[in-house]
Amino acid sequence: MALMLGAKPCFRANDRSFVPYRQKILTTRAEVIAVPKKARQFTMPELSKQGIPHKDLHLGEIVKRQTQSNNSVFEEACRKPKFSPAFLQEAYERCREICADYAKTFYLGTLLMTEEKQKAIWAIYVWCRRTDELVDGPNAIHMSDSVLNIWEERLQDIFDGRPYDLLDAALTDTVHKFPLDIKPFRDMIEGMRMDTRKSRYQNYQELYLYCYYVAGTVGLMTVPVMGIAPESSLSTQAIYSAALSLGIGNQLTNILRDVGEDAMQGRIYLPQDELAQFGLCDDDIFSRKVTDGWRQFMKQQIRRAQFYFQQAECGASQLDKDSRWPVWSSLMLYRKILDAIVDNDYDNLTKRAYVGRTKKLMMLPQAYTRSLSVPTLA
Repeated sequence: MALMLGAKPCFRANDRSFVPYRQKILTTRAEVIAVPKKARQFTMPELSKQGIPHKDLHLGEIVKRQTQSNNSVFEEACRKPKFSPAFLQEAYERCREICADYAKTFYLGTLLMTEEKQKAIWAIYVWCRRTDELVDGPNAIHMSDSVLNIWEERLQDIFDGRPYDLLDAALTDTVHKFPLDIKPFRDMIEGMRMDTRKSRYQNYQELYLYCYYVAGTVGLMTVPVMGIAPESSLSTQAIYSAALSLGIGNQLTNILRDVGEDAMQGRIYLPQDELAQFGLCDDDIFSRKVTDGWRQFMKQQIRRAQFYFQQAECGASQLDKDSRWPVWSSLMLYRKILDAIVDNDYDNLTKRAYVGRTKKLMMLPQAYTRSLSVPTLA
């Protein structure tokens, strides 16, 4: 796709009618002057969709540890504490309330899952939310490396069966029931560290790593809970890759939705080299002016996010049947956020892309229908 920047070229009459000499000279001069403008052409860059190789993220090792048939490794690392049934019930109920309050669409999607899976997903969601709020929550002004170090030590205690509070206890119980590896949880904390140290990303590889840390890890955490359909035709590695892609797509969408809000805090989660490719820089974002160049830049960024959602679709229908609805709900909701950015004429500098309650509710039956699809050969 090309974008013409020059003025429309002048055209000569293509018939053979008489043209006065002076007019002919002026026409010729106009053509000579117009030639450079006609030649000026801007080809929209094709942005890379390749992030960090999965081997560098140790994805294969995570998959192997989370799919071991013998759970003795996890039982040794996580000795199940003797919680009373009433205490655990209260812990999971609190997790359910938090999930229902802050992630309504996703929460509704979990209601078809088995009770055991529901509780585990709620516990993971709450831990991820608490981790995120360390940097973006009301107490973020007190954030430091030492706080994150303590939070990581507390994570190890959760996996070792020594929870600090009620909400930690729910995750400790979940870790004992499902083969969850600690690395994705640690990686998410690393993403929080990155947020305290970086406010600019030089290229897409840097941004991809951030997206993996803060969102791709969620997919890796939840696959062991969601479960893979017995009739799935894809490899376990491929399904984990699809889960990772969903997290990347979701985070890229969050970034595109929040460009204006992040800029007000001095943060720009967009690759600097790609901004330059479109003739843009930080000042263009801080000025909050939506130009044609910005629109072209945003089209490509949205195209990249859609690519990851397409990759995620490959694995969404390979999960256990009762686990697919929340995944499809998340995927379709985030795509509608991208649509809302387009509907706002790519103005994410002064407007926030918003998907209304009615649209969300209308989307749920569609997501449910997609969740009924039978796994097929890819």
